[in-house]
Parts: sequence; C-alpha cells; structure tokens
Amino acid sequence: MTIEQAYLRWLNHPNLDADLKKELQSMSEQEKQDAFYTNIEFGTAGMRGLLGAGTNRINVHTIRKANEGFARWIESFGEQACRRGVAIGYDNRHMSAQLARESAAVLASHNITSYVFESLRPTPELSFAVRHLQCFGGIMITASHNPKEYNGYKLYDETGCQLVPQLAEQVIAQVNAIEDELAIHPQLSPQQKALIHTIGSDVDEAYYEQVLSIQLNPQVDRDLVQIVFSPEHGTANIPVREIFTRAGYHFTPVEAQCTPDPDFSCTPTPNPEEKGAYELALREAEAIGADIILVCDPDADRMGVGVLHHGEYVLLSGNQSGSVLIEYILSQLTQQGKMPQNPVMFNTIVTSDLGEKIAARYGVETEKTLTGFKFIGEKIARYEKNHEKNYVFGYEESYGSLIRPFVRDKDAPQACLMLAEAACYYKAQGKTLVDVLHDLYEQLGYYRESQTSLTLKGQEGAQRIRQILDTLRQQQPSSIGGIAVRAVEDYQNATRMENGVVSELTGFTRSNVLKYYLEEGSWIAIRPSGTEPKCKFYYCIRGESEAQAQEKTAAMQKAVAELIA
Repeated sequence: MTIEQAYLRWLNHPNLDADLKKELQSMSEQEKQDAFYTNIEFGTAGMRGLLGAGTNRINVHTIRKANEGFARWIESFGEQACRRGVAIGYDNRHMSAQLARESAAVLASHNITSYVFESLRPTPELSFAVRHLQCFGGIMITASHNPKEYNGYKLYDETGCQLVPQLAEQVIAQVNAIEDELAIHPQLSPQQKALIHTIGSDVDEAYYEQVLSIQLNPQVDRDLVQIVFSPEHGTANIPVREIFTRAGYHFTPVEAQCTPDPDFSCTPTPNPEEKGAYELALREAEAIGADIILVCDPDADRMGVGVLHHGEYVLLSGNQSGSVLIEYILSQLTQQGKMPQNPVMFNTIVTSDLGEKIAARYGVETEKTLTGFKFIGEKIARYEKNHEKNYVFGYEESYGSLIRPFVRDKDAPQACLMLAEAACYYKAQGKTLVDVLHDLYEQLGYYRESQTSLTLKGQEGAQRIRQILDTLRQQQPSSIGGIAVRAVEDYQNATRMENGVVSELTGFTRSNVLKYYLEEGSWIAIRPSGTEPKCKFYYCIRGESEAQAQEKTAAMQKAVAELIA
C-alpha cells in the first residue's frame, strides 16, 4: 500500500476519530509521508512517538491496535491469565488518561480484567502494582522524558518488567496480524464494563511502605540537608513529597512545576539530562541555600541531581549520581554486615566504567546489559529463581536506577530517598556528594562521561541513521582522534574484534550498536535511539586528571563528528 493509499484509507474510514480527520485534511504532503510511511514500532522502552493522525503516530487507533494484539497474546495463555488481568497507569501528558481508558476497553472486549489507576501515577508504581495485584501484565501510557508533543505505551510482564524482546516479538506478531486498526471500536456489555476496576490509595500505601523500607541509616540527621524538589509537572509530585514527609526530610517543592501540566509550561524541557530541566529549581535552591536539588522526569523513572559545592550548584550526570549511589549503598551494606553472598550489580554497555570499579572494590560483580532497563529486570528475575547471585543495585547512564527490586523498572522515588539519605550521611562528615565523587576519581581514575546526539527526523532521517552505522561497519576506523582502536564490539552481528581476531559476542540480544575500545582505556559507543529520531554517541573517556579527561572528551567528540560527516 502506498503512502497516499494509506492516507486515504484513514481519511475515508467511518470509524476515524473526528479530531484526527480534521488533522488529516490539513496535512501537507511531507506531513502525510512522515505520518504514514511506516507503522509505529516498539523500541527500547515500548512504543513511543508523536501524538497525531497516522499509522506512525500515537493516537486512539494505534493504541487500540496495540492493545488488540496484547489482548490476543494474553488470551493465548488461557482463562486464568485473562482473570489475573492487567494493571494500567498513565502520566500527565496529552491524551494519557484517555488512552489508558481505551486500553482497558479493548482488554475488556476480550473479557480481560483491568485495574486502572484513578489518576496519574509513576511508572515504577505501575510496575509495583503488577506485582502487588498479581496481574498477568501491565500497561503504562507515557512518553517518559520526551517533549510535550509525544506520548507512548509500555508493556509489562507478570514480574512487573517491561517486555523483553522475546515476549515483545510475540505481541508484535499479534499486532502485525491486524489488518485494519480503524475497525477496532469496542462496544462493551455490562459484564465486560464490570471487568474494569479503579485502583488508588491502597496500592499507593503499599508502594510507599516498600520505598521507605530501603533506608540504610534511618537515624541519619535530616536537619543537616535542605532539599529542593521538582516533579517537572509529572507523576513524582505526590509520591516523592509524601515519602520525604514520612521519612522526615526537609524539602521545598518547586510549586510552579508541581501541577500536572501536559504542556510543561514552566520548564524548557522535562528531561533531567538537559540543563533546562533545572532552571526553576536552581532559582529556588539559590534563594534558600539548599544543599541538593532533585528533579524527576514526568513518569518518575529518572532522577537528576544538583549539589551545592563551594558555593555553586554542580549538576551530576546519570553516571555520576549512579556512582555516588553505588559507593554509599555498598559501603553501608559492608559496614553493617548486610552484604549478601554473591552480590551482583547491573548496568549497561553504555554506562561508565567507574561504577564497575567501585563495585569491584566491595567484592560485587558487575553484569552488563543492552540499553533498556527491561534487560536488567530480566536478569533480576533470573537470579531470583536460581539464587546464584543476589541483587544489590542496578542503573543506567540515562539517570535511572533501582535500589530494591520490589519494582522491576527504574524508580526515581527510591533514588530520591536514597540520595537524600546519602547527602545527610556525608554532610555529617563535612562532605558534599561532589566531594564523594572526587574521592572516587582520586582513588579509581578520572572519567569524563558524555553523550551527544544527531537528531534526524522522518523517513529520510531514519535512513541516514542506518547509513551511519552501516558505513562504520564497512569502513571500520583503526583510530579515533589519533588514539588506536584496541577492540570493536558489534552487537548487531554479535562479534568482537580485537587485534584482528574476531570472536563471538554472547549474552546479548542482537542490537544495532557499535562500541569502540581505545588503547588508553576509554571507549565510544554509537546506537540509534529506540524512542526518539536520534543517533546517540556515548563517550567514557579516562584521563590522568579531570582537566585532561575533559580535554580528551572534546577532542573525541570532534573526531567522531568528522568520522560520520
């Protein structure tokens, strides 16, 4: 079917949503192409895309289609799976509540029970609800940290983990078998409507209790630290404030960013990876002299940190805040005699080497996964069953971590509570969290982690991103920025080449990622984003000093830009 045929099929379909029809009628030819050149697909964090009309957009019809496929998949497991049902959560974005209700309606049309949160809730609480209610799966309507024009759809299995590729492919096969997404228009009987349940404070209370249980030093002096907190208009507002209040921490919320505003009116960006997310929080912190700033993304799975250090606020990267958490958690488990046997920490192939070095110092093994916390959740479940290793921490460079695995996704409320505790613990010793990080650099080496992105939208952009990776495979660089490449890992072809010898790269699902290891201990990784029209470049640069690491990073970024030009 051509793009024009797909467009006309939608435009003339009797079930087409009226607002979407108006949007279609006003589309330019380029807009038609971008909206219909492909079907929106699952990535590293589910299905995510621009809101709007078309097969390549998030709308009631593409969400219904996804749920129809998910429902058929659940049915294949029998009546008990349908009775156990699905927990459904949603964030503050445009259409999130409506798309959650649409999801429940499609499931009910297949006689599948659903439990829908009464209002917006964090992604980690949805993961928790799946486990707490013993559901067969979960759905979260969110676009996480993406701009306001986006929304998305995440699927969870019965462990509360996002669907790993093997399971996602089964659902996708069901979705792809649906020929006419516009024909899906549930008309529910009274009995089917009764399958849709509302959940609220009961699950909240159970979740809060578990989060509060992670404290390692509940007696820490909370009067030492003043916190400024922002939920960036999203779902962290009530949970984090409630947890801080119950735990006795002193915090000031950025009130202008506490309203669940889908337009993110009071923040330049809802992404803690970007400086704009901290603007109002920094002003509030400077006004009251706060010790730390904590910022959560809209669905509260990621947390950004700012630290008052020598009179200025230093924003920590996800790698840096993760390293500080690792040091605090593992040191306390060791000192208190609570370190389990065969402890293991998880991070990803694009996460800094520093965390692994910290873990090794405490006798903790590190296992790496592909990008996407579902891979960490999968490993947690595996070791929970075979008891070969015991989980102590998991994190990604993208500002997400999990302290205790009663949730199987990144959990910003847990991270906020643990960072607040760590800040109080170290301030009692006369240290800031930046001091802790610098101590780690002095002991284990200076690492400068950074990330750059090349944004390429639409069909041409997707083709250009594929071309970049294909060209690098065909013309592998022997050096980058004047430093020899020691080894190359190709996760799509499952190979590692070192000193001209090719070996099999095992333990990973195949993925379009290239990672270059340099002779002096640094590395660079390249991968297309699974959720945005971007090609991402990750740098972990090691230096003899902080200044040298920064200088080398700038040189490497320039060299990579020239390499792909």
